[in-house]
Amino acid sequence: MNIKSILPILDWLPNYNKKHLRGDVNAGLTVGIMLIPQGMAYAMLAGLPPIYGLYAAIVPQLIYAIFGTSRQLGVGPVAMDSLLVAVTVSQFAQVESTEYINLAILLALMVGVIQLLMGFLRLGVLVNFLSHPVISGFTSAAAIIIGISQLKYLMGVDLERGQFLHEILWSALQHIGQTNLYTLAIGLSGMLIIILAKKFTPAIPAPLIVVVLGIVVVWGLGLDQYGVSIVQEIPKGLPNFQLPSMIFDSNYIQKLLPSALTIALIAFMEAIAVSKAIQARHNDYKIDPNQELIALGMANTMGSFFQSFPGTGGFSRSAVNDQAGAKTNLAAIISASFIILTLLFLTPLFYYLPKAILASIIMVAVFKLISVQDVINLWKKGHKRDFFILIITFLSTLMIGIQKGILIGVLLSIIGTLYDTLFPNIVLNDSLLEIPKNTLIIRFEEQLYFANSNHFKEKMEVILLEKITAENVPAIDHVIIDGTQIHKMDSTGEKAFESIIELYQEEGVSLAFVAMPSTYSRASFPNINAAIKANQTV
Repeated sequence: MNIKSILPILDWLPNYNKKHLRGDVNAGLTVGIMLIPQGMAYAMLAGLPPIYGLYAAIVPQLIYAIFGTSRQLGVGPVAMDSLLVAVTVSQFAQVESTEYINLAILLALMVGVIQLLMGFLRLGVLVNFLSHPVISGFTSAAAIIIGISQLKYLMGVDLERGQFLHEILWSALQHIGQTNLYTLAIGLSGMLIIILAKKFTPAIPAPLIVVVLGIVVVWGLGLDQYGVSIVQEIPKGLPNFQLPSMIFDSNYIQKLLPSALTIALIAFMEAIAVSKAIQARHNDYKIDPNQELIALGMANTMGSFFQSFPGTGGFSRSAVNDQAGAKTNLAAIISASFIILTLLFLTPLFYYLPKAILASIIMVAVFKLISVQDVINLWKKGHKRDFFILIITFLSTLMIGIQKGILIGVLLSIIGTLYDTLFPNIVLNDSLLEIPKNTLIIRFEEQLYFANSNHFKEKMEVILLEKITAENVPAIDHVIIDGTQIHKMDSTGEKAFESIIELYQEEGVSLAFVAMPSTYSRASFPNINAAIKANQTV
């Protein structure tokens, strides 16, 4: 095995082109600046103190730079995983409590181990079970839940934490009279500034602008004295190396396992989607899905030893990284180094940072994930099944929970695929050539196996019966069975095929065969070999 396939850093670092340095430094600093407010916001979304968002932006980035195959993927805390952490861990512990923090870190370790196992077993193909309609419906619903969950910080009131849209909205309505107008004004202003800044000055990191303005306004006007919730003291220094405290607690491991599996798959799906999209614009490297699983697994596993919660490759960070000129993973190393400097020297500056500003950053970021266009396109293009799968996944995620929603979507996709193989189309006379009136071409559009062999037999019997009994229709003397879509045939399928051949020949219909699969063998039909030769079968 090539060592460079295991450690991709050995591929780009020894051959580093100095021409890339300027772009990597620029991208690294830009993403590092972006990660500070974003990391703290996503930690808050996960139910953790803001400092843990910065912890999650250091070690995972450094580890991914060593093992990852993408040169622009920005690894760290993301909105979707943070929400799943909150939904999972809040069932077992009080938000921001020591037990809660320990469980979130343990969850990162479990997610990392699962991703590592998937990578070693080359199970990257599992992400194919997440079809586009499922991903779109789930992402849109989760984005709404994430955005609405920030109402407590936007309103400045203590709302009930939940994963169901109706619960959050009902709680917000009950407490609407307690809204802190100063907090609401700060949050709405933050959202407006981010939107306008991204539109008119996209080169300037909008989240950093609102963070600075929010700190200055709250500190200058003393708004913390009027009930505006602020971050307050952020511990200085780097996270210590330590094993997750609940690593040997089998009870909690068992409880967290279903969520760890879900997060591991979704995190991989997010990372592989954005990394492939960006790699399409570059021709100097390739994405290896299984190595990506190993890289993300190592990032989450090692991150958990430095008090990190689950993370993955972020859409917005990776796009900014690419646009800012990143050519190698040196940009990620520079981003992590900038976060380290912030933790060592700059944390006191964030004391007066209002939580409403962090909420505004999250809300603007996630609402871009809501895709109405996907729904419109599926309906217009006639993909009705995919349309309903998207809608059901969307509603299920909103109404009955994040994990159940995506599970329902996956099951619907699998059921749809199974239905297609169980009841495939049988197409008649689909040919560009002129066909004699007494000849019929039949094409079965699926592999012929035990699950659909009865369907095949029934349809073929109906076709024969209709052609024999139909009035004012020329008699069918010849049937050509087109096997171009029958790419495989098992023993049950062969039995069904044999019975149909015998039935058609008993009715005096001559049979011919075209492009039958390699698994098909005339030796499999010893009882009709003579009949086939008699009918001059091809």
